[in-house]
Amino acid sequence: MMNSRKRSGVFWGAAMLMATSAIGPGFLTQTTVFTQQLLGSFGFVILVSILLDIGVQLNVWRIITMANKPAQEIAESVIPGMGKLLTALIIFGGLAFNVGNIAGTGLGLEVITGMDTRIGAVLSAVISILLLTSTNASRIMDRFVQVIGFGMIALTLYVALVAAPPYAEALHHSFQPETTSFTAIITIVGGTVGGYICFAGAHRLLEEKIPEENKVAAVSSAATRGILAASAMRIILFLAAFGIVSKGIILDPSNPAADVFRQAAGTAGYRLFGIVMWSAAITSVIGSAYTSISFLKTWSPWLQKNHRSLVAIFIATSTLIFLLAGKPVKLLVMAGTINGFILPVSLLILLAAAHKYKNANGYQHPKWLTIIGVLIALALSAMALRVIFE
Repeated sequence: MMNSRKRSGVFWGAAMLMATSAIGPGFLTQTTVFTQQLLGSFGFVILVSILLDIGVQLNVWRIITMANKPAQEIAESVIPGMGKLLTALIIFGGLAFNVGNIAGTGLGLEVITGMDTRIGAVLSAVISILLLTSTNASRIMDRFVQVIGFGMIALTLYVALVAAPPYAEALHHSFQPETTSFTAIITIVGGTVGGYICFAGAHRLLEEKIPEENKVAAVSSAATRGILAASAMRIILFLAAFGIVSKGIILDPSNPAADVFRQAAGTAGYRLFGIVMWSAAITSVIGSAYTSISFLKTWSPWLQKNHRSLVAIFIATSTLIFLLAGKPVKLLVMAGTINGFILPVSLLILLAAAHKYKNANGYQHPKWLTIIGVLIALALSAMALRVIFE
């Protein structure tokens, strides 16, 4: 029987795995760039994205954990072959973005220590592989992402306080924006719950024998906590960037996020950026590898038995691509486009499954949550198509 302390640790671990999977190098750059473009009105984009993210995660986490099956098996039960297609898309998107994550770890260590980016990337890849292939890897991963996740939020909060943003203006435009952007909304939502990220925490919970008592409430709470943790980092970074750009300072376009930290706190701030970048990148490497392989390992007993080796191969492949090709822009753009469609498609499939099959435990997915999920999927699809054709 799972005691209350262990239960709380598992749910917090799942929530922070999802949150830190979202907070990667792209997260830092996108937040800074959109703040520079939209100024205080970016707060409105963040608020809209939080509502959409919570709607997505409540549906995904509850359906997966109450069915007690991973997303690919649920998809396969609705349309034969759909589960395998979803697996292929998740692994491709996860692998492509992991190249950027690996690059981020190298950049972070270069800023902190001055070591070569490639050496830093390889070292970080080795750390990730050792963590995910160790005995009791899931428990170690839970603790690692919690400590690193809260640590980088705290460091960024310090920079935001030093940057001294105009809080009243940020709050005002968060509810009464002067301008908005569909591109920003779809990018932020996709970066927070797109691709593999929305499945990370739910698939982690499947490894545990969670008691049925109050399971729905606990799962819903964990899903919401994960979104709020990622959103807290987004809001704090937005305030830090807004504090700099509101003073009329033009950020360095080659690395705008790093420039926010430097402008706010000088050389020390730049070192802090290195720590935050490494933390964001390595936790995203771990989340990407863990979640991507969780889609693959269920397809055969051999894959299940050798899933730790598959994790190592996944991370090593990402690292090799980075070492040989740097950061392949075309691959990342293609993966981003695919991830923009993975979320609404996979969400609709899970919703269909939730109402097609009655769970053995008698769980019935709420109609109000289904309606919210369908509306979000349709809205995200429309925004994604608009962005692509624009």
